[in-house]
Amino acid sequence: MSAAKQRLQALSKQLVEGIPSAGTFEDIPKIRHVAGDSAGPRTKDKVVIITGANSPNGIGRATAHQYANNGAKAVYICDFASNHLETHKREMKSLYPNVDVHVRSFDAADEKAVIAVIDDALSKYGRLDIFFANAGIVGQPKVFTEVAGDEFLETMRVNALGVFLAAKHAAPAMKVTSASKPYSGGSIIGTASVAGIRSNAGSTDYSASKAAVVSIAQTVSYQLAGTGIRINAICPGLIETGMTQTVFDRARERGTERKVGQLNPLQRGAVADEVARVALFLGSDESSYVNGQAWAVCGGLSAGHPFVPGKLA
Repeated sequence: MSAAKQRLQALSKQLVEGIPSAGTFEDIPKIRHVAGDSAGPRTKDKVVIITGANSPNGIGRATAHQYANNGAKAVYICDFASNHLETHKREMKSLYPNVDVHVRSFDAADEKAVIAVIDDALSKYGRLDIFFANAGIVGQPKVFTEVAGDEFLETMRVNALGVFLAAKHAAPAMKVTSASKPYSGGSIIGTASVAGIRSNAGSTDYSASKAAVVSIAQTVSYQLAGTGIRINAICPGLIETGMTQTVFDRARERGTERKVGQLNPLQRGAVADEVARVALFLGSDESSYVNGQAWAVCGGLSAGHPFVPGKLA
């Protein structure tokens, strides 16, 4: 089936119904809305898949809590590592008893595994609304002349291919309609990095993989034209997660924690929930007109181009 025909069969609610008038107040039109009341649950009844959710202080876990706390029907927490997933599930069930929490352990760059978790969501709930492709690795912390070709490709495989596969298979699932979801639509989110949009923020293989995530979001957004399915990239700066924990721990040991994040205008690092709040917004209908973007959550680091001698470009 041609791409044009696929789009015609999976049109968004706004293209089918438009954004109707809300009436008038006295002699002026009332404000028209696409999203529901932002004072209420922002992901009510949505079915969500999150990869990279195992780390106790990671962005994936923090985002799973935000989606569950905001009324999601089901949240799949997935990771290659699984030593904390069941603990996360028990915690979430204790805090959000009305949310179905599913644990899955697989490689985010394994296409068959990605298909399987999406098929499970469709089988159980008949819909998929949010796929947060958050899984990633730090790459090679050395200059590019010392990075082997297979090391470069492994970073690209996990960080970029994982997001591509999420988009490839989540998009058709998000076109599936039913009585509870009469229109095509959904939100795909990939975790990129500030290193994907500027230099001197990560190693070459890591930066290239995160730039690829941004490019995937941009190109896929156009190929999903008219479907109501949005795709965006989140670009975190220095966040205290499992990937960066040693940086923060060593700074605390030396009494130099104040220097962490000193290159950004806020002059501090961040915690995972600060990124999770952005993932919540991008997953919700409140971001209904945000599409194909690289959304920096970096304390302002990407607004400038500071140079630190001796650091990786």
